[in-house]
Amino acid sequence: MKIITRKNCMRIKKKRDAGFTFVETLAVLAVTAILTSQIGVAAHKMIQKARVSSAKTQIEQLKISLENYFADCAAFPTEEQGLSALWEEPVLYPLAENWNGPYTDKKIQKDPWGSDFIYIPKDSVRATDLPKGVPFGLVSLGADRAEGGEGNDKDIVSWE
Repeated sequence: MKIITRKNCMRIKKKRDAGFTFVETLAVLAVTAILTSQIGVAAHKMIQKARVSSAKTQIEQLKISLENYFADCAAFPTEEQGLSALWEEPVLYPLAENWNGPYTDKKIQKDPWGSDFIYIPKDSVRATDLPKGVPFGLVSLGADRAEGGEGNDKDIVSWE
């Protein structure tokens, strides 16, 4: 018969509490995975907000460039000339005689989703989309790269 002493009891307890069990390790991994996924979702939402904000900023910069073009040339670029007229002097009729560009500091960039901005001059076929009194429109199609949409897919327009 073995006598259990206090010293023996402490040794047994230390061996039992020496490490994590498999179930405890799985629980920690599960909690870590849940928290990581939540961070990923939040980061994705922040990235989408940043893209929308970037597109709005780019549209505002293009509006200013178009207004400067108008101040020099007394007309906005035609639909055929497009936004490239802000970077390079147009060679398509009507020629901009007083062109004093470039009106942007670099070539016209694509929107944050990789699509070209849509330029809608007042005399364009698509000008019916513009509110009354707006001389031109700029559109980014959003994340879906198609007209319309809601949320992240919503078009970003210069007149709103």
